[in-house]
Amino acid sequence: MYGFKIVDKLEKIDEDIRRDQLKYHSKRVLVSKEFTFDAAHHLHCYEGKCKNLHGHTYTAIFGISGFVDETGLMMDFGDIKDIWKKEIEIHLDHRYLNETLPAMNTTAENMVVWIYEKMAESLLKPENKKKYEGGRLEFVRLFETPTSYAEARREWMENE
Repeated sequence: MYGFKIVDKLEKIDEDIRRDQLKYHSKRVLVSKEFTFDAAHHLHCYEGKCKNLHGHTYTAIFGISGFVDETGLMMDFGDIKDIWKKEIEIHLDHRYLNETLPAMNTTAENMVVWIYEKMAESLLKPENKKKYEGGRLEFVRLFETPTSYAEARREWMENE
């Protein structure tokens, strides 16, 4: 039977572990964070339910890769959240997407590329480029429903 164990002694830096041990590896790793937002839209030149004004609870998932720093951290999840809140969500959450996004049909396929571009642009800002060594956006996945999503990947965005 498994039981709860109280830690006998909290590990202390420079006493139980050296600072040069915090960085375990020099490999590229990927961190991912997920966000949801609610928005309304309708599609043009489309015969189906989505031609009418309607809404979704969208889920956006980001995959960002890079190399860990001397503390073993690649990118703080809170930093991803800050970028999302300040640069992207303000255009999406509880908005009429046909009005707040650039001129486009507000399909998941168009929106995921716009979201990708906004996050990639933010990661390239000098303060972020310096902070996250080799940091790059690998993918954005945008769920329009729990079972339907569109995806943009770095190799597609950069090479096509």
